[in-house]
Amino acid sequence: MAQTHTGTQPLISLQNIYKIYQMGDMEVRANDGISLDIYRGEFVSIVGKSGSGKSTIMNIIGALDVPTEGKYILNGQDVSEMEDDSLAEIRNKTIGFVFQQYNLLPKQNLLENVELPLIYAGVGKKERTERSLESLERVGLRDKWRYMPQQLSGGQQQRVSIARALVGNPSLILADEPTGALDSKTGREVLDFLKQLHEEGNTVVIITHDNSIAVEAERVVKISDGKIIFDGDVKAYESIL
Repeated sequence: MAQTHTGTQPLISLQNIYKIYQMGDMEVRANDGISLDIYRGEFVSIVGKSGSGKSTIMNIIGALDVPTEGKYILNGQDVSEMEDDSLAEIRNKTIGFVFQQYNLLPKQNLLENVELPLIYAGVGKKERTERSLESLERVGLRDKWRYMPQQLSGGQQQRVSIARALVGNPSLILADEPTGALDSKTGREVLDFLKQLHEEGNTVVIITHDNSIAVEAERVVKISDGKIIFDGDVKAYESIL
């Protein structure tokens, strides 16, 4: 069972979430009554096979989409029925995204790539530069701030995407298959860095199809056919593999 946090408000609260897509005359339930609380400072993996519904729930957690039914409370705000502009504001203020594909702009240097969330948030140039350099320093790449993405290895590019995720001081770091485009050694380095961020007090949620990645977290949530079929600590999860 998931751990309890008596008297603590969750950072993420999914309450009986349904996401239904209309496919011709058929209804497809990508999420089928999901309820899940994630608290500040947790390191959680959400694992499931392709088609399980994990990507849909990631989009809802990341305020990239809204549920068909149910309520989603993020950082104390109900975002279940927000319009696109409001969702974008929530994303910019609350969530740092790390994707499988690094999504770096090839014609912008590392500093300019990291600055992007702060530009969207309306932060002034001097503060943007200072905060972006600090964020690059956290991932060990400050001295390469003038480099273009193509001058870096895959692991370094992923670290730049992590720096970009961190620059806005988000409440949540949401990582979608963060090692999927990397070799095993470089993937290990990225996972270790995400663990370090958690140890520093950050809330980290990883979305993955890979059980070997899922067990790197402290808590595992497994989704199958749009439902949660397991929610507990890593030791309990490993016992059923």
